[in-house]
Amino acid sequence: MSFKEISANDIKDNAFDMIGKKWMLVTASDGEKVNTMTASWGGVGIMWGKPVAFVFIRPQRYTKEFVDKADTLSLTFFDESYRKMLNYMGTTSGRDEDKIAKAELTTCFSDKTPYFEEAETALIVKKLYVQEMNKDCLTDESIDKRWYPENDYHTMYICEIEKVLVK
Repeated sequence: MSFKEISANDIKDNAFDMIGKKWMLVTASDGEKVNTMTASWGGVGIMWGKPVAFVFIRPQRYTKEFVDKADTLSLTFFDESYRKMLNYMGTTSGRDEDKIAKAELTTCFSDKTPYFEEAETALIVKKLYVQEMNKDCLTDESIDKRWYPENDYHTMYICEIEKVLVK
């Protein structure tokens, strides 16, 4: 089954369900290799008059190196039958093995942006804003204690949604 392009305004799925419950793969290329990771933090909305997605990546994640080098990345969403694969992608580093091949995912490209044929939905996004999160900006102390005991604050990426591909 092939993808068709729709407008970001025509996405019918609930973003809370897509990101928080189903999870997503954040995928980028450094021009030679592709890497991906599972994420369940992020969102979609409007910023600077554009449809955007925002994602958060911890500094130790290998995929962050790829996202930082690339101008674009993809956010891909899968049906529930891919839950085991998403768990694997979130717990195994691409530094240690070719996890995309091991998961038997088929890498496709929209121009130079990688995404996966097995996905139900792929957002092709372009970075607009990147900022490291900072303890001093947290207004609720419990967040720091619960989520950042190692002081490994996420980097936030706000990205313009350039294409939405659905099956």
